[in-house]
Amino acid sequence: MPGPGPHLMYAMSSGVALTHLTKGRFSPHHTLTYTLNAFFGPDIGSFSEWLSSTFFAGSSFVSSLADAIHHPFYYVFILGFPLCVFYSWVSSVSVRRGLLDSVSGVPLSRSQCLLLMSAGSLSHFFLDHLFEENGHSSMYTWILSTGWWINRAPVNPDAVIVVGLLCTCLIGGFLYINRARLTKSTRKQSYQSMKLILIIASLYCLWCASQIYWVNPRRPAVGEEADLGVLLFMATYFFLPHCLCILSMNSEDLRTEQLPL
Repeated sequence: MPGPGPHLMYAMSSGVALTHLTKGRFSPHHTLTYTLNAFFGPDIGSFSEWLSSTFFAGSSFVSSLADAIHHPFYYVFILGFPLCVFYSWVSSVSVRRGLLDSVSGVPLSRSQCLLLMSAGSLSHFFLDHLFEENGHSSMYTWILSTGWWINRAPVNPDAVIVVGLLCTCLIGGFLYINRARLTKSTRKQSYQSMKLILIIASLYCLWCASQIYWVNPRRPAVGEEADLGVLLFMATYFFLPHCLCILSMNSEDLRTEQLPL
């Protein structure tokens, strides 16, 4: 699986990009917390298991706990509260002592840290699922299983119609929402565009799932492509963590607060 380098560079570069694009609302405190959880977060379980096996001759309880922690969602459920309190405290200390620039002068709250922990955990497994176990991880195997690899996939007319209609609605809807007009709100247009994408993506996944799991015998949903697996994987492990990072940003009207030294 990927080592420290890829995890750190992937998360930190994403954080730096958000800092640049948001003009500091996603601060270096956000980036560091997100990066640490994308790198060492879920691997706390694996590291604890290694310590137990090295110094305490192993323990079935520690091993079970380590397996539970090394999980994209259980990590947050098990360690979310204590670690978000810890990260928030470290952020406060860093601001008071001037160790790390926060741009706004305000440390991270516990809720922000929890969002960044969740984002980091999912980003960690974005790399792990793709580049571990010699390409035979359960997640990667499932993604490929939603494709059609038996023989050359037949071109079903109904699939062409449904997929073509959905893609046309996506492009047409985007053009309609973002059409030129005298008065427009960029934020409202972005919100409506995202709603459109989510609706079309849901219908697309519903179509793929119906052809793969509900129709008997199974039919290729979109030729040989594994669209269902790709869409769900990217939504969960790529877009969701970045959405969580955006939700954790400081508000636009946040003013610099002077903390006691």
